[in-house]
Amino acid sequence: MSTPQTPMPQVAGAEWQSVPGSPYPTYTSPIPVAPTHLGNAIASEWTKIRSVRSTMWTLGVFVLLVVGIGLLVATLVAANSADADLSGENPLSFGVFGLLLGTMCIITLGVLTTASEYGTGMIRTTMTACPTRGRVLAAKAIVFFSVAFTVTFTSVLLVALADVALLDGARSPSGTEWLKGTLGISLYIALLGLLSLIIGSIIRHSAGAITIMIGLVLAPLVIALFMFSSALEGLRQALFDYSIPNQLSVFYTDALSDSGPSGWEPLWIAVGVTAVAFAGAVALLQKRDV
Repeated sequence: MSTPQTPMPQVAGAEWQSVPGSPYPTYTSPIPVAPTHLGNAIASEWTKIRSVRSTMWTLGVFVLLVVGIGLLVATLVAANSADADLSGENPLSFGVFGLLLGTMCIITLGVLTTASEYGTGMIRTTMTACPTRGRVLAAKAIVFFSVAFTVTFTSVLLVALADVALLDGARSPSGTEWLKGTLGISLYIALLGLLSLIIGSIIRHSAGAITIMIGLVLAPLVIALFMFSSALEGLRQALFDYSIPNQLSVFYTDALSDSGPSGWEPLWIAVGVTAVAFAGAVALLQKRDV
């Protein structure tokens, strides 16, 4: 005896069509299938970054450090300095102290945005949903950069307005100083975080990528401080000039040394380095297994 076959359910608009040369009909779904694009990948990455706890904790600590230390430094300076002592000071420059520590939070979040998926194996699901690997990395970069820049700009602007209000004896910043001390420094920090995201994609290990980025930020300055030999003076000065802390100071005041980057040069350096690293990460992503 043969088992009776259950008839297939009929869907409105669906059609069964015969394929030439095949005794079995094929099913044509009535649901339209739209091709995916970068916007779909961006929506997916936005859902990821806003739904994990590490994002809120990391950005929360960043805001606490930047705003808290920035306001604390300005309050202490205002309470212990006379107006004459502040007459030539740029009040925006006191916000750099909080950013030096807050940068570590942006670096950590950038690394976790990519490297954590390799640690949990979630990257396999991501690449299955979006086989175009360059699109995945581009979507991660766009979402992270937007979040990092928005949070940094909001925090820096709040500190800048508070510093100007607290330090009455300081001079009024020029328009260029306002632009560099808010927009410029925010773009630089966001690019530094984006570089961390790219390093996380290359290394595929959270702890290793974070260590590399912290070394990139701190090691050149620390090494330069302990180079006492006159034969190494040129290397010492180069490490000092192009260290991240020195480049951060350029956005608020003159550089800590007479040589090295000035004006908007640190931002262009960050753009160039990040672009080269991104191109290398995309090339590696195409060649490697997930």
